[in-house]
Amino acid sequence: MRALVQMLGADTAVASCIADAPKIISPAPTYPFLLALRARNKPLLVITSSSRGAEDLANELRELHPNVFEFPAWETLPHERLSPRSDTVAHRLATLSALQSKNLKNPIVVAPIRAAIHRFIANLATQPLQTLEIGGEVDLTSLVEHLTQLSYTRTDLVEKRGEFAVRGGIVDLFLPLSEHPIRIDFFGDEIEELSFFDVASQRTTNPVVGKLSILPCRELLLTDAIRTRAESAKEKYPAALEILDRIAQGIVTEGMESLIPILIDETETIFQRIPAGSEVIFIDDERIRMRTMDLLATNEEFFEAAWSHAAIGAAAPLPVKDATYLSWDQLGQEISGCALTSRAFNPFGTDLDTEAIFLDFSAIDPLRADADRAVAAMQEAVSQGFSIIFST
Repeated sequence: MRALVQMLGADTAVASCIADAPKIISPAPTYPFLLALRARNKPLLVITSSSRGAEDLANELRELHPNVFEFPAWETLPHERLSPRSDTVAHRLATLSALQSKNLKNPIVVAPIRAAIHRFIANLATQPLQTLEIGGEVDLTSLVEHLTQLSYTRTDLVEKRGEFAVRGGIVDLFLPLSEHPIRIDFFGDEIEELSFFDVASQRTTNPVVGKLSILPCRELLLTDAIRTRAESAKEKYPAALEILDRIAQGIVTEGMESLIPILIDETETIFQRIPAGSEVIFIDDERIRMRTMDLLATNEEFFEAAWSHAAIGAAAPLPVKDATYLSWDQLGQEISGCALTSRAFNPFGTDLDTEAIFLDFSAIDPLRADADRAVAAMQEAVSQGFSIIFST
């Protein structure tokens, strides 16, 4: 694949098209190569129509570019009284934290449209992350307080991500992005041992190599300011009295993220966090536009359904329907307001689109592990004078 990127880079016509055309028509399998080529010159924010598409594209780009990050979307609608998963939150915060580095060269951030139009808390991931490593000095009491502030749940036995347990000078901790929980063995304030352990047997397995960063489990952290504001909002929003009361007491509760528009004044979007001079690339912009409209319509329908249920005794929805997502027009204004350029990569186009550039690539039918068809396809290409690059 790297050979193909080098070949594309040597083709000045292709490079020029990528640099100048507002819309590029090319088969989808070429996108990772074209994006890697473009990222040689500037940072990119790549927007896809779905979360699965973003995940697949990011995995392919990691083979071609050193700095690729995902910015996933919540699995919940803004007004639903459900919280996003801790690993989703951690992925988002890890990306935002990494983008603060001044030494990061031309990163590629891949996000589904649902994440791109989502406003989030303005000061999210702006503070340095605390790290753990063998030999490091950490006050045990301060660590426990820090984990609580980051919305980790204290338990007797760690079994799920976002949990921690304390037994004497040992802390068990399951980080949101870790495959296995870790056991921190203190000698005074010094970390003497740092090992992964098995959830089922609770026995340590492999030692931890290097540093581990402690990412929050929630995007809404219950600071003193948030608790005070929740207390003052209880009278104004009786429909959310139960959640607001728990927040005011400093208790992490399911669905509290739905109250972010009530508890937070300043929000940002991913466009404000990517490096200056970045380029926004839409993968199939028409599909993304339709996906945005469908998402906003679905949000509207669920909101109206919530009011219907409220009429027969259910909890009334909060007035936060339009406070989280950008509309399609607002998305364009956000890109312009951040002084970012944008373009689209599309698999299909017509001659009527005068702005589109058609690249001379053609896709082959999926071979689906059919070795005979693969050999036949390569033989045909060789007979027609094509160069073959086979990567596995």
